[in-house]
Amino acid sequence: MTVSKRDSQYHTYGDYLIWSRTFGDELLDGTAYVREPPSPSWTHQGIVSELHYQIRSALEGTRWRACIAPLDVRLPKSNEPDEEVDTVVQPDVFITGDVKKIDPRGLRGAPDWLAEVLSPGTARYDRRKKIPVYERAGVPEVWLIDFNNRTLAIYRLSAGRYGAPTIVGLQGKTELAAVPGITIHWDPIVAQVLIP
Repeated sequence: MTVSKRDSQYHTYGDYLIWSRTFGDELLDGTAYVREPPSPSWTHQGIVSELHYQIRSALEGTRWRACIAPLDVRLPKSNEPDEEVDTVVQPDVFITGDVKKIDPRGLRGAPDWLAEVLSPGTARYDRRKKIPVYERAGVPEVWLIDFNNRTLAIYRLSAGRYGAPTIVGLQGKTELAAVPGITIHWDPIVAQVLIP
């Protein structure tokens, strides 16, 4: 799976609603990006599934909501109407504590936490294109999961900026800082995605 520019035109969410497919298309500051086949790998989907399961279980009975891609997250720059929003992403897993951001189209506004599972074809895009977008939108905590290297890069917002990420191994447990009461257990995730 790779990500490429759709064209050199400036696009808004109104345009996106006309040409986007159900999974993988995104807008970053008006630039359209599309994911090329094949579909995400077994490893990618296994990580997303297990991560979401752990988070959803931990959030049961709370005000927090967790979701997995594909679901559009519109990141407006101010109060522009949806059709003029020029940044739309589909994070692999995300959490919001503000149910007012949820609507029939997905989420309008920054999630409180999100994770992207890197693949060889999307890692550069996620690191170089999406991290600055998440920083500008004010996402408090972003995780980039690199299963091939068994590492997690954690970006936390401080004074409106992400500093250098904290790098930890995909072993043991890791707590979310932005959402209380969630600890990710990596051993079941690793066991789930390893192909016998």
